[in-house]
Amino acid sequence: MAPPTPEPFTGFPEAALDFYEDLEIDNTRSFWLAHKQQYDVSVRAPMLALAAALEAEFGTAKVFRPYRDVRFRTDKTPYKTHQGAFVAAGPSCGWYVQVSAAGVRTGGGFYRAEPAALARFRAYVSDSDTGPPLEQQVAGLEQTGWDVAGDRLKTAPRGFDRDHPRIGLLRHRSLSLGREHGFEPSVIGVPELQERVRADWRELRGLVETLADVLADPFGDD
Repeated sequence: MAPPTPEPFTGFPEAALDFYEDLEIDNTRSFWLAHKQQYDVSVRAPMLALAAALEAEFGTAKVFRPYRDVRFRTDKTPYKTHQGAFVAAGPSCGWYVQVSAAGVRTGGGFYRAEPAALARFRAYVSDSDTGPPLEQQVAGLEQTGWDVAGDRLKTAPRGFDRDHPRIGLLRHRSLSLGREHGFEPSVIGVPELQERVRADWRELRGLVETLADVLADPFGDD
């Protein structure tokens, strides 16, 4: 039997934002069970539809589970206060979209790198041929409204001088760019939102694919 055809994406309703506003106040199992249908209809179903709409161009998205892994955390609240979806382009690297009480956010980059992959990234950044174009690419995206984020060292990584011309990038242990689309119904509550997400992901494609290639193990062991 063929899988069911996904519903067309029509946007995220205000009920999705209301759900997360209330969850931030009452992040309990009792609240979740009482409002699970609201989550399923207003949050998860639209996210699955958005992922399906973008799949042909970018690939299959992982729509994340709503439950937090609290095993090693002091914060034991059980549920995430956002719903995310991620399309992988390489090791821990790809495109991202999420909805929360703050609205919709898009992004891309790498969120984690194993030591060997991080060493490849730093070698690429430090190289006088490959590093400057990458730095210019990131700076150009920042100038067009993307926020540059990621886990960063406070000082230079071991083996690199603090005065390195690209020390800002070298300090990154992860690197992502994000853009907020807010919570206005006229923006996120309409089918055209999928084209905004598509345009954002296309804008990040060059950076994401470069990072995926740099991080990948050339011997295929990652």
